[in-house]
Amino acid sequence: MTTALCPGSFDPPTNGHIDVIRRTARFADRIVVGVVGNPSKRAMFTPERRVELFDAVIAGWTDNDVHIEVIAHDGLVVDLVESHDIDVIVKGLRGTIDFENEQRMAHMNSTMVEVETLFLPTSPEVSFISSSLVREIATLGGSVDHLVPPPVRQAIGETR
Repeated sequence: MTTALCPGSFDPPTNGHIDVIRRTARFADRIVVGVVGNPSKRAMFTPERRVELFDAVIAGWTDNDVHIEVIAHDGLVVDLVESHDIDVIVKGLRGTIDFENEQRMAHMNSTMVEVETLFLPTSPEVSFISSSLVREIATLGGSVDHLVPPPVRQAIGETR
């Protein structure tokens, strides 16, 4: 049994995040989506609300036999690895800037615990989406309907 960790701040969860999680389900029997806090970012939603949003999105999936657990975590990703028996960390990459940042984190994580990180290139149709752009567009009153799943779209509408 392979357990994969998909960590991120996910503020808000986007179609890009969902794409990476769905594709991770092709090779993992269990997925832990770790909603981690990022004190350097101004949050749109609390970590607990982001967990609720992911749960709402995943509840609507009918093509998934993989067990998916979504949890909020305030601390190091390696602590999640140890406490949830994670075999592999999966990170979606949009481009070279993501790669440089994620590679450094992967190396650091592997010096702290025995874990490998898999980099999954994002699908072309969602490769331009980032949570920060979604937050900016939503804050300025633009439509993010094509960038986020329906439960997230509704939650963003409630913040306006």
